[in-house]
Amino acid sequence: MAQAKIISVNVGQPREVLWKGTQVSTSIFKYPVDGTVEVKTLNLHGDRQADLSVHGGPYKAVYAYPSEHYPYWRNELPHSDFPRGAFGENLTTAGLFEESLHIGDQLRVGSALLMVTQPRMPCFKLTIRFDRDDMIKRFIASHTSGFYFSVIEEGEIAAGSAIEIVHRDPAEVSVADISRLYFQHAHSEPELLQRAVRLEALPASWRDYLRQRAV
Repeated sequence: MAQAKIISVNVGQPREVLWKGTQVSTSIFKYPVDGTVEVKTLNLHGDRQADLSVHGGPYKAVYAYPSEHYPYWRNELPHSDFPRGAFGENLTTAGLFEESLHIGDQLRVGSALLMVTQPRMPCFKLTIRFDRDDMIKRFIASHTSGFYFSVIEEGEIAAGSAIEIVHRDPAEVSVADISRLYFQHAHSEPELLQRAVRLEALPASWRDYLRQRAV
């Protein structure tokens, strides 16, 4: 199996866009950068979240999206453009997948140490990025959420940096498991649900919501 690695490091600043007659501030437009990039506690150097009420923070400091999903989207939306960073991800990766990456796993990425915290829940900014009202529905149906990281140790990364899983969370609840519990009937998998709601790496808001879903 090939070593997991970073294909592209992407950053962006908030910008004002006109969407359905309303000015919206968004940072979903991210672009690849060359050279080494500093990974800070709350984001990458040169990157900034537009709406901190729903984006960013310690549990969503870095967003990664597998490059392996891009062919699916090019097939689904052949008339859309899919440059690296198209989904607003900071890291376009190779060799990492939602089904095999666990909440609480720790990864050495370049010289930084990151921890998997949650899948991505799409918001309307994705519809802005692709100028499609059906993009949220499509994104959810694709089962290609990508994953957020918190930063345990700051460091430096670059395109081509190796990614090594240095710690596996013993609960073995995958990113895909959390998405499935969220969107489907959580009570149908009680054992998985119990493992999920005990995950310290999973934000409290997620755990609280999953408990409510089980009722």
